[in-house]
Amino acid sequence: MCAENLRKVIPNGDEAPLVILDGVDLTVFAGEAVAIVGASGSGKSTLLGLLAGLDVPSEGTVLLQGSPLFSLDEDERAALRGRLIGFVFQNFQLLPTLTALENVMLPLELGGVDDAGQRSREWLDRVGLSHRVHHYPRTLSGGEQQRVALARAFVTSPKVILADEPTGNLDTATGEAVIELMFSLREREGTTLVLVTHDASLARRCDRILKMHAGRLVQ
Repeated sequence: MCAENLRKVIPNGDEAPLVILDGVDLTVFAGEAVAIVGASGSGKSTLLGLLAGLDVPSEGTVLLQGSPLFSLDEDERAALRGRLIGFVFQNFQLLPTLTALENVMLPLELGGVDDAGQRSREWLDRVGLSHRVHHYPRTLSGGEQQRVALARAFVTSPKVILADEPTGNLDTATGEAVIELMFSLREREGTTLVLVTHDASLARRCDRILKMHAGRLVQ
């Protein structure tokens, strides 16, 4: 994964435009774990969204497995994302009307996979939730919801996992357990990991720590 001269500028009426990202260059190597740290408002989550092709930069490009994301239309970016990227969010982003099993099955079903149910059950078993497959998110603890989210992220065998404050809504003990699980899964699967975090101990688990300040990578 490679970002070249990424800029994100937002118009601000009669005021000077807001520069969210200002010329970010970044290369993440296959199998590497990279933490992006920095103060709130430094551009971390915006950078993660651009790396995923969820947003479009004002300038610059992102190469994912050699494909320039922003030369693709929205549907093509979504298809590429579905094949290559898994997501873990601070707020879990589980659909409340779907069971744990159905939430994990969703990306497989969107990709037209035939054995979505079996694969999803296997991944829920790997994250220790084989007894909770038919439970809805509202009946699960925060740690259980994040484990469902991990199963959903890994079930498509992505090349890259993008995680945005994965322990942000968890207490310390639960957060540590989730992180142990996430790093165990990515090591077993050989998955590249890019995560945004305020947690210094979590950042130190990664191969590299990159610091952002005022829309720029400074370290």
